[in-house]
Amino acid sequence: MRRKIPATQALLCFEAAARHESFTRAAQELSLTQSAISRQITTLEELVGMALFRRTRHGVALTSAGTRYAAQVASWLRGLEQDTLDLMSTRGHGGAVQLASVPTFAARWLLPRLPDFHAKHANTVVHIETRTRPFLFNDTSFDAAIFACTELQIRHWAGTRSYPLLQEEVIAVCSPALLRGRRALSAAEVALLPLLQQSTRPDSWQSWFSAQGIEAANAFAGPRYEQFSMASSAAACGMGVALVPRLLIEAELARGELALAHPAPLPGERHYYLVLPENTEAGPAVELFSAWLQSVCSPAAL
Repeated sequence: MRRKIPATQALLCFEAAARHESFTRAAQELSLTQSAISRQITTLEELVGMALFRRTRHGVALTSAGTRYAAQVASWLRGLEQDTLDLMSTRGHGGAVQLASVPTFAARWLLPRLPDFHAKHANTVVHIETRTRPFLFNDTSFDAAIFACTELQIRHWAGTRSYPLLQEEVIAVCSPALLRGRRALSAAEVALLPLLQQSTRPDSWQSWFSAQGIEAANAFAGPRYEQFSMASSAAACGMGVALVPRLLIEAELARGELALAHPAPLPGERHYYLVLPENTEAGPAVELFSAWLQSVCSPAAL
């Protein structure tokens, strides 16, 4: 029985044309002629038995059926590309893990430890992309994620199961020059300095000052950074005080590039969690990575 599977070239042309809603721009992207794009899409429309685009004097526009099909085709093409890249990266041996992680944790904590994983599991490759907010696994190709959340937040992440890795201690740090030879500043003195804000945690400074019994009018003022690496770099340059997880800046503290501005940490119960899709059985590569990650985060290993 002949399967109703369109040619890959037709799907590539359709996906590009749907994304741009333009045959001309799709042709430019794929280095084809506009007539070649039109022929491929006409062939596809004949196969499915319906119009995927409305042709107008001003160009083309997706039909409602075309819009739905475009989302499915784009997802399938991404999956096919990912599977192909995984095969190429492992050369047919072992497996691959598609990991999403908050950026600074990946760069400052995870990557320096990955050589140990690769030494123990040489045929398993870990691909890392950064994400700063939770997402739906069904909409991505990720196998796992590492995020910093409270227990309540992780419970509300739909369709996932999670494993706590490390508790987070967030501390106020600045350039040693701002201390002017002192060991630390009072909370009131911190309130007078420029406050470096974390865009993914906009209430952090207000929570910190409240815990110190200080009303800081500028708790929400100051430049915002999406990543802790940016905030810590700005603090090291003397631009102000930042609230950063200690485990992400251990090297800067040891080198004296950053100093503790005040001894009190930010109150909270955030942990770094390993997050997996709830209803998807983890493959061998993910199982190996999960077991290794939990072992290096165990109290005995720290």
